[in-house]
Amino acid sequence: MDDASPNGPGARAPSDVPATRARLAADRAETLARAAALGREFDGIVAANALVAVDDEHDPDGGSTAFERAHVAALMARAHEHLEELDRALERIEHGQYGQCEGCGGTIPPERLEIRPAATTCVRCARSNQRRHPS
Repeated sequence: MDDASPNGPGARAPSDVPATRARLAADRAETLARAAALGREFDGIVAANALVAVDDEHDPDGGSTAFERAHVAALMARAHEHLEELDRALERIEHGQYGQCEGCGGTIPPERLEIRPAATTCVRCARSNQRRHPS
């Protein structure tokens, strides 16, 4: 079997590119729909609170309303971050860099890309980053 590939041995074969692009595009469409639904939910929370004089600090339901609003806002932010990750993955495909680790330049294993198609690092570099930047 020939491992000659622009990204090194074990890199995703060019025949995988259309399927990968389609998978990323589908994930992007789902994420856009989720972000739009979350935006509508957030707007609904804000609108419902505008109809009532809600003082989050003194209203018994105010704390849960504030939590709900913050929770939806956090989910929206994560959806937008994921969209950016997907867009960068699509750009890497266009530039022939998809599947190449940004940390060490090696090949990201196809199994990792199957689980995390927008991954930018191999497992070793991802672990190394976690040790340097614990959550």
